[in-house]
Amino acid sequence: MKIEIWSDIACPYCYIGKNHLDTALQQFEFSDQVEIVLHSFELEPDITENSGEGQHDAVMRKYRQSPKTAQETLDRATLAGRAVGLVIDFDRVVTTNTFNAHRLVQFAATEGKENEMENRLFKAYFAEGKNISDLSVLQELASEIGLDARLILENNLFTPQVRKDEKNARLLGIRSVPFFLFDSKYSVSGAQPVSTFLEVLRKVWSENMPLDTVMDKETEEGCVDGICHVK
Repeated sequence: MKIEIWSDIACPYCYIGKNHLDTALQQFEFSDQVEIVLHSFELEPDITENSGEGQHDAVMRKYRQSPKTAQETLDRATLAGRAVGLVIDFDRVVTTNTFNAHRLVQFAATEGKENEMENRLFKAYFAEGKNISDLSVLQELASEIGLDARLILENNLFTPQVRKDEKNARLLGIRSVPFFLFDSKYSVSGAQPVSTFLEVLRKVWSENMPLDTVMDKETEEGCVDGICHVK
C-alpha cells in the first residue's frame, strides 16, 4: 500500500494528523507493507523568511479574527497536540517561509530519512522556536539525523521537486492539508482520529475503493490556504 501525504511544516494539524497516522500504522497488521511518500505543500509561499510576525497576529490576519478568538484558535491546536503527546508552543514559533525546509525533506527522502527529517522539523518549529528557513539551522537539524545538507541547501537543490509536488497538489484539487492519499484511490483530509485512519488502512488493504474523501464537516481539522479550520 502506498500512502502519499501533502503537508506543511507550519501547519499544526499536519503535525497532529501525521502522529495519528503513525499511531494507526502501529496497530495495522500489514504496516510493514506500507510505503509513505511525503509531498511538499506551502500554506503561505509568499511569507518572508524574517517576517517578525507572532502567531497570534498571524492568526488574526489570516482568519480575520478578534484577539480573543485568535487566542482560542491557538489554544485549541495546542490542546489537540498535547492530547497526543506533542508540544505546540505558539509563543515560541518563528513565523517564517517553509520552502527551504521542504527542500530539506526532499533531500532526506533520497536517503530514506524523510519521515525522520519531517518529524524533527515539526518539533523544531512548534516546540523549540527555531527558524526553519535559516540554512544554518536546517544544516544542524539534518546533521542530527546523520545527513550533510550544506551543499544541498546552499545551492538551492531540490527546488524542482518541491515545485512539482505543489503543481500536482493543484492538479488534484488539494487545498486543505494535511491530505492523505491511499493507493491513489481513497483520501483522508484533515487530522482525523486514529480510528478513522485504521479503518481506511484496513478497507484499502482489502478492497478497491473509488476515489473518495473521508471528511466529517463537524470535526475536520486542517489548514486551507493558510487557514486552519477547527470546530
